[in-house]
Amino acid sequence: MKIRAGFTIGYECPKPTPMLLALDVHPSRRGDLLSEPTLAFDPPIEARSYVDGFGNACTRIVAPAGLTTISTAFRIFDDGQPDVVAPDAAQHDIGDLPDDVLVFLLGSRYCDTDRLADFAWSQFAATEPGWARVQSICDFVHEHVIFDYQKADSLRTAHGGYVERIGVCRDFAHLAITLCRSMNIPARYCTGYLGDIGIPPVPDPMDFSAWFEAYLGGHWYTFDARHNTPRIGRILMATGRDATDVALSTNFGPTRLARFEVVTEEV
Repeated sequence: MKIRAGFTIGYECPKPTPMLLALDVHPSRRGDLLSEPTLAFDPPIEARSYVDGFGNACTRIVAPAGLTTISTAFRIFDDGQPDVVAPDAAQHDIGDLPDDVLVFLLGSRYCDTDRLADFAWSQFAATEPGWARVQSICDFVHEHVIFDYQKADSLRTAHGGYVERIGVCRDFAHLAITLCRSMNIPARYCTGYLGDIGIPPVPDPMDFSAWFEAYLGGHWYTFDARHNTPRIGRILMATGRDATDVALSTNFGPTRLARFEVVTEEV
């Protein structure tokens, strides 16, 4: 299938403000692009592309004082298949993990493993290691946390989501990632587009989505604790330890989000 996607985001800055942007399509999906997802800036400003430490395509800008609008629109090919399910995918012994995967076992800004490790072992130690254990974690998070856009909180950690039992997609992902890491399963945070493809239309405004990947059987596999069912048409933008690493924008000065529109739909 072909998917049309893009966004228009506006930032209002009281003075020139350096910004790092993670708004491009992930390099792993560039071969599927049917048109170039070039970032457009209004007013026109200088932008420099770079690849961050996690392999994400990012952009550096200095937003001028006033309103800066960033937008893109593109089409991409997708195989139309739901997320891969691999029940036999095994959990690795830590000594067998690749060096570059080890960082995804550690606690991070929003994934406070030190506060949830004891609970994780008491809750999931009896589950079968590997795919079944990650799925058990997703089942728990899906049932434990209530989704509510009005309760979004940029300061909420995984432990906060566990205690408060409410949040948005990033909170589901952070809690599941933290429980996986606590059980010695590498897990990384993902952000990207996820449209209402293959499901009944959802009345809420379109937004970017968060999910996670677990490293099992030598591969990174997609899991989604919020929806907890394989979905069609994910378009990955960035991966990292948690939402800090893949923020749409990291602003080095005060800014106000003045406009936010996202589109992703089957053509």
